[in-house]
Amino acid sequence: MPVRQLPEQIVNRIAAGEVVERPASVVKELVENAIDAGASRIDIFTDGGGRRRIGITDDGSGMTYDDLALAVDRHATSKLDDEDLLRIRTLGFRGEALPSIGAVAKLGITTRHGSEPHAWSLSVEGGVKSAIMPAALSHGTRVEVGDLFFATPARLKFLKTDRTEAEAIREVVRRLAMARPDIAFTLAGEERAPVTWAAALPGAPGRLTRLGDILGADFRSSAIEVRAERESVVVEGFAAAPSLTRANALGQYLFVNGRPVRDKLILGAVRAAYSDYLPRDRHPVVALFVTLDPQEVDANVHPAKTEVRFRNAGLVRALIVHALKEGLAREGRRTAANVDGAAITSFRPSFAPRPANWDWRSSPAFSQGFSPAASRPSFEAATAFAEPGQAAFDVGTPTADVRFEQAPSADLLDRPLGAARTQIHETYIVSQTRDGLVVVDQHAAHERIVYERLKASLSRNGVQRQILLIPEIVELDESTVEKIMARADELASFGLAVESFGPGAVAVRETPSLLGKADAASLLRDLAEHMAEWDEALPLERRLMHVAATMACHGSVRAGRRLKPEEMNALLREMEDTPNSGQCNHGRPTYVELKLSDIEKLFGRR
Repeated sequence: MPVRQLPEQIVNRIAAGEVVERPASVVKELVENAIDAGASRIDIFTDGGGRRRIGITDDGSGMTYDDLALAVDRHATSKLDDEDLLRIRTLGFRGEALPSIGAVAKLGITTRHGSEPHAWSLSVEGGVKSAIMPAALSHGTRVEVGDLFFATPARLKFLKTDRTEAEAIREVVRRLAMARPDIAFTLAGEERAPVTWAAALPGAPGRLTRLGDILGADFRSSAIEVRAERESVVVEGFAAAPSLTRANALGQYLFVNGRPVRDKLILGAVRAAYSDYLPRDRHPVVALFVTLDPQEVDANVHPAKTEVRFRNAGLVRALIVHALKEGLAREGRRTAANVDGAAITSFRPSFAPRPANWDWRSSPAFSQGFSPAASRPSFEAATAFAEPGQAAFDVGTPTADVRFEQAPSADLLDRPLGAARTQIHETYIVSQTRDGLVVVDQHAAHERIVYERLKASLSRNGVQRQILLIPEIVELDESTVEKIMARADELASFGLAVESFGPGAVAVRETPSLLGKADAASLLRDLAEHMAEWDEALPLERRLMHVAATMACHGSVRAGRRLKPEEMNALLREMEDTPNSGQCNHGRPTYVELKLSDIEKLFGRR
């Protein structure tokens, strides 16, 4: 087959296949054009999930007659001052959006520049331009897109339902609205009730206001401001406390120089920063904004401009991890999954109606000589704890050796975790504060303490170790022994010295001092299970932290152990001095706090 030049209409449709993937892609390109035009208000309307109609109106600078004539030609753009693709300061720069949309849909543009006496309009249908005509518009630009993909019917088969496409449009607008809180957005359509995000004040408060409007009040109340800067690279934004998580990573919003992106490097950095706070199956909610010199980032990686490439990816990743860890450590009390009012929802009063054939004479009260008043309503006010709460507070007989006979001292009541009052189920410590009470999971709390000690010792001068007088021989299967010995050097850095002892056994000669008398066999088996899940690409630092977390679990106070009053108070004081003590190494909360005002509400005192 001979080589031939493709017609312009075919070239435009091929380009449209890259740029215009679905109606949400059209909305993204048009809204980005409005932002680059300096708009302070952008209105978006869709019908049929964007398939039948998309309308974008802005109050930006608009276009002149000559600009409008060029705007729908391929690779014509006003967003590059020169030919340097390494200094891109706008959201759009390829000059493909409008001609690509016009190639597969019915496109109409009405615009007015401040220097023109009136507005001008132009239409493109299936790649064919009309003449430019005078029009009526006070200022800015209005773009109408109808019958999307009418020129490429095959693409229509790949679109999803109107509701699904409308939700994709909503997500695109949400991300752009997060990036520019100074711009007011309105999103309306037949598929949804209109929503408006008013323009917010500049700076961090305005950004948090916009994020709260979009992500909800839960995010606003748990948001922690984060910021880090190095070598002209700035990472800032807000991260939710570990008490607010999602089942997937869709709650992580990332922006580079104001551009919403999906970047594996940034997502990996977020996961690493939260690794000490969350269970493996939970994901944090964050909105991070990376600002750097345009020459340090390549935005020309993907036709849809959703991916970027950093010149110094290591620096960006390190800054994100540092900013998040510093913010979470700074707001240590707020990082606990217990101060957002969630605990109080475990105590739900329930009122069970009596059966229709209920007879008060068959009740236990009648057998004891009581009779109800004739006019009393036939409802049994049987208040009960919800099952999760009841399981924790069904204490049975108090443990005799941990009941306090004297009132706690005033200085202990003023401490963040208060004064220990009792231990229930030999697992939970109940302490009293000045304005409430705290329930502590003793194992989870001590696990975090040991973990942080191991990390600090490792970074300082190595983990102190104790030599076993008689090496402990642990029998394991051969594959497990191979996994253990392959990581012997990493284990040694934590004070766990192991040697091969035949094909199916390991000799443990030294253990970390912090662990005390550890069960070496159980510890090695758990370590081997975790090693089986490691990816070889996992950084050494993360592998070491996995080892530390497993060791901390084995070296901490176990549930079921009775503690003396002084031991309980000592544990509370150590928690107050330990970073990230709101969660154990697996992301579970270490304590639950109930304010006195919440308790009073439960009993109708407020």
